[in-house]
Amino acid sequence: MFVSHSIDTNMAQSFLYNDFTTFLKKHFPYKVQKISLNAGFTCPNRDGSKGKGGCTYCNNQTFNPDYCHTEKSIPTQLNEGKEFFAYKYPDMKYLAYFQAYTNTYGELEELKKKYEEALATPGIVGLVIGTRPDCMPDELLDYLAELNKRTFLLVEYGVESTKESTLKRINRGHTFAEAADAIRRTAAKGIMTGAHVILGLPGESHDDIVSQARELSELPLTTLKMHQLQLIKGTRMAHEFEEDPTSFSLFHDFNTYIDLVIDYVEQLRPDIIIERFVSQSPRELLIAPDWRLKNHVITDRIQKRMRERETYQGKKYEG
Repeated sequence: MFVSHSIDTNMAQSFLYNDFTTFLKKHFPYKVQKISLNAGFTCPNRDGSKGKGGCTYCNNQTFNPDYCHTEKSIPTQLNEGKEFFAYKYPDMKYLAYFQAYTNTYGELEELKKKYEEALATPGIVGLVIGTRPDCMPDELLDYLAELNKRTFLLVEYGVESTKESTLKRINRGHTFAEAADAIRRTAAKGIMTGAHVILGLPGESHDDIVSQARELSELPLTTLKMHQLQLIKGTRMAHEFEEDPTSFSLFHDFNTYIDLVIDYVEQLRPDIIIERFVSQSPRELLIAPDWRLKNHVITDRIQKRMRERETYQGKKYEG
């Protein structure tokens, strides 16, 4: 259990939450942008080693920008990503974001080759590696610990939920205990460690979701990504919704989601960096909820509501 980080009244007036942009500014003297990669990995929940078909909500088309395709090499994807962003910020630097599927799932030498290839690309100043908590062998973790000594490195684990019944229902293929273990092992190596969760998974109540913040706060997390459950075409979850829509809460009312997020953030350890509150899937794939709001508009509304409620990250945290 972490020691509580108290926030005095004066600080609380300006402190709403720890945002990712400020976090990056502390690490880099220049503007930094992540470039998503599809490095050709698969997933143990798809290839049969853990299961078939993947998680019930998953359609990886929602992850990939136009430049992000497996037939393109890692340097090509990175250079095309740089061209996409450079028109606005020509002096920007970049983090190679291994995002699609499970990016630590493979032979060690092949993994090392891909990571080093990304770092050798001009303008790349670090790595963000998204993966599953059941795909972090000790030998890979040892290599990442060495890599961490010479570059910016953030390892993100897809935790999704802290409830075992939910993880089973969405066919996640791992337990929360495995997620907690992977996070602890990674942080113990001195590597910045993140988690990703989905708010509103079927079967989870408001209280279930808010209690998740307390459970995650006990882990040595550096960053946290959260977003609303999105129903995506072509997924098993979309089929389940067609059969029984009553078992889903899809936050059609955006204000309901805002208040849930704030209730969650109040319980969250104050030093955890919140990378995002929402995700926006491509309109052509999205069934619901379709808020039709830009991310910055959503963030502004969350901040406005936090000020109205006179609250901030960790206000109700009891560490």
